[in-house]
Amino acid sequence: MSGNVYMHPADMVMNSKAPYVYIHGKGNKVRTVPVMLKTLEHYKRYIKRFQVDPKDADNTLFYTVIHGIRQRMSDDNVARFINKYTDAARQKHPEIPKHITPHMFRHSRAVSLYRNGMPLPLISEWLGHSDLETTRIYAYADVEMKRRAINKAMKDSHPLYTINYDAEESDDEKLRRYYGLM
Repeated sequence: MSGNVYMHPADMVMNSKAPYVYIHGKGNKVRTVPVMLKTLEHYKRYIKRFQVDPKDADNTLFYTVIHGIRQRMSDDNVARFINKYTDAARQKHPEIPKHITPHMFRHSRAVSLYRNGMPLPLISEWLGHSDLETTRIYAYADVEMKRRAINKAMKDSHPLYTINYDAEESDDEKLRRYYGLM
């Protein structure tokens, strides 16, 4: 919910081959985000439990009631929920960090998408960034990503895979030719 992000129940498009949601973000930006089927199941349970009209385009989906008035849930309230549940989870799993923020979920999802091959411009659009440079913070490569990239680039026909290198080889010219340096 960071940065006044919100959605209305009517923003969820469920009756589609590929369900998606419109998310209203900072600067009145609206972006379209695909929804996993498991997320759709949670959404359906949520609207049933809290008696939310899925066609409601006026009220926000996540809200609090203060003095009998329904209001959009604040960023601070989201952070309180996260703190409450991470504190409870830490009782069983002490390795959970003490300070979890809503933005950490966004960041970890973006990094996961990047590590699994989603192109950076698509992640940028998904995050609602107007400038690709803003998204580059998510684009650091870990060792496993680098290994996969090298393996992909090094096809079976590459000299490194087809030549049996003899460590005793002293013919510099031959080695240069094998490795494409001549």
